[in-house]
Amino acid sequence: MRIAVAIPCYQVTQHILGVLDAIGPEVEVIYAVDDACPAGSGRFIETHARDSRVRVLYHSQNLGVGGAVITAYRAAAADGMDIVVKIDGDGQMNPSLLPQFIRPLINGKADYTKGNRFYRPESVQSMPTIRLLGNATLSFITKFSCGYWNLMDPTNGYTAIRTCVLAALPLDKVEQRYFFETDMLFRLNTLRAVVKDIPMDAVYADEESNLRIGKVLPEFSRKHCSRLLRRYVYSYLIRDFNIGTLYSLCGAVMLIAGSLFGVAHWISSATTGQPATSGTVMLAALPTLIGIQCLIAFLHYDVSNVPSEPISQAM
Repeated sequence: MRIAVAIPCYQVTQHILGVLDAIGPEVEVIYAVDDACPAGSGRFIETHARDSRVRVLYHSQNLGVGGAVITAYRAAAADGMDIVVKIDGDGQMNPSLLPQFIRPLINGKADYTKGNRFYRPESVQSMPTIRLLGNATLSFITKFSCGYWNLMDPTNGYTAIRTCVLAALPLDKVEQRYFFETDMLFRLNTLRAVVKDIPMDAVYADEESNLRIGKVLPEFSRKHCSRLLRRYVYSYLIRDFNIGTLYSLCGAVMLIAGSLFGVAHWISSATTGQPATSGTVMLAALPTLIGIQCLIAFLHYDVSNVPSEPISQAM
């Protein structure tokens, strides 16, 4: 297996040399992508790095972390690499963990691996409370929108992927900025790719995040809803029509019908002052309860439908 490392470089001159020095001999090529960095990360690397494996790629304009990683992905595929590991250049990701990320890919047990800072209780002790709660909430939302119910920490950027799987992904359509990692999971689920979490510790240095929660929250909410709808249509209406489809459609119809019937008669009773009969209450409550049960059954089916057979073995 030919292993490559992709490092998006933007304002990382304080840490990048230490990251490069820590990358082990199992890696053949290191792609450092200068994402139009105002601090000149690319030139800094070319001037100070002594590792002959390093190749600096340049962007004429800032494309975001996803755009930088996709540039490295394409370069790795063109150079005949088999696996690409993405590591940030800010020192938060320990390069010595790289063998753990590539082992499931080499052994044919996964198509894509990603870090999980929540795997061990000791790993999150250094994580700020706000960030801990935010990541836990986002992880739960991502399970719905992307379909990988067995994963946590979806925004973790320490990842590894087989290039044969990359060839099947529409890289031109993948989000290029903060939603990149989540959109990758969505795209991988449409391929039925197997994704595995790799335990890692949370490390926080003196860097300042450019992510502003108030700015991206509405955008993230809209994109998660869009991915959830698209995943449902593709997985349960277009590619397959299964028991989960029946559960979801019947559940939605009965829940909506029961709720509308109940609300209409509640308004009528409130307007006329005449209480609804027990039969009317049952006609509203019964389809509503059955609808909820059907949707719970659909959710159970969706959880059990997580991909389990690596697609890279058939490529």
